[in-house]
Amino acid sequence: MTNPTFLEKLLDGAEVEWKPLGEVVSIINPPTKVKKEIYHTVGKFPIIDQGASFIAGYTDKNIKCLPIDEYVVFGDHSEHIKYIDFAFIQGADGLKILKSNLNSTKYIYYALKTFYKKELSYKRHWSVAKETIIPIPCPDDPKKSLTIQAEIVRILDKFTSLTTELTTELTTELTARKKQYNYYREKLLTFSDDEVEWKPLGDEKFFEIKNKSRKPVKSSLRVPGKTPYYGANNIQDYVDGYTHNGEYVLIAEDGTKSLEKYSIQYATKKFWANNHVHIVRGKHNVNTKYLYHYLFTVNFIPFLAGGERVKLTKGKMINIQIPIPCPDDPKKSLAIQAEIVRILDKFDTLTNSISEGLPKEIEQRQKQYEYYRKQLFNFPKPESMEQ
Repeated sequence: MTNPTFLEKLLDGAEVEWKPLGEVVSIINPPTKVKKEIYHTVGKFPIIDQGASFIAGYTDKNIKCLPIDEYVVFGDHSEHIKYIDFAFIQGADGLKILKSNLNSTKYIYYALKTFYKKELSYKRHWSVAKETIIPIPCPDDPKKSLTIQAEIVRILDKFTSLTTELTTELTTELTARKKQYNYYREKLLTFSDDEVEWKPLGDEKFFEIKNKSRKPVKSSLRVPGKTPYYGANNIQDYVDGYTHNGEYVLIAEDGTKSLEKYSIQYATKKFWANNHVHIVRGKHNVNTKYLYHYLFTVNFIPFLAGGERVKLTKGKMINIQIPIPCPDDPKKSLAIQAEIVRILDKFDTLTNSISEGLPKEIEQRQKQYEYYRKQLFNFPKPESMEQ
């Protein structure tokens, strides 16, 4: 005889009835609906709509709220599912506000999250959601049913809390490391005029610009391969062939995601660059990685031209000034640059490892959470429901 599962122990032989969601909830009509024109970032009353954000906005207007209670809100267009346990005002249309008739509303929320299957072909999704079949334990014993539901909710709440705590902890650590990294970068790359000579990127003694080899290729015409294909902000694809081979800094010509944090990329070995990046490297007495790190401290805005789609032309870029320590003593200069690179690379690696680890850890926690949620809702089904 196999050992009983947690759910089997919890049920202790009790019956389970599977019912459509529409039969176990009531639709609540809010006293007021508001339009997006009155949404603000702060205010007295929270506004809930069908958008991805948990709270869409706030208002200070004296508008009648839905009273404090437990609700499941469902986006009729967006399919976002939220659990609300406070007073709120309904925002834009397309929101279904649900309340359980006899069961735990939060149990209904978790059940809907588990069993609802998105049907993106529908313009209005409530017609699918209300037919979602969910399990109701002990239908003839409301007290025992609520006890079982409460235990399932308690466990899933604990998982949710642990995932939130972990995310907050890792995000806080990442923010602190980024601040520390930025502090040391500014400190290490701030020089007095007697420590360095300032050289423009157009000075061919110190820098080389390799824009002529750039070659844009439409996605439909790219031959798949192992070479990274760089655009203004990141690697866009992997292709066969290459335009450059070596160590370079890629500076966005246009299309940077942020003007304040201008797009700077570091590329080595063989790569393909399109025409949205300038290709620059240091010569024999300039460490290219040093150039890469320093460019993060530059305010690019004064060098940009154009209207809605700003552009860093080559004519403007070559005027950007780079500090060269001990320019008359290449050996000493490169040693200083190398030490700065060593320290900043160490911070960069640490910061990136946290950045990469954060989504991976959150993904693992989310998978673990979804696994246990499915196990907790793995109620026995009648033969008519078995596939």
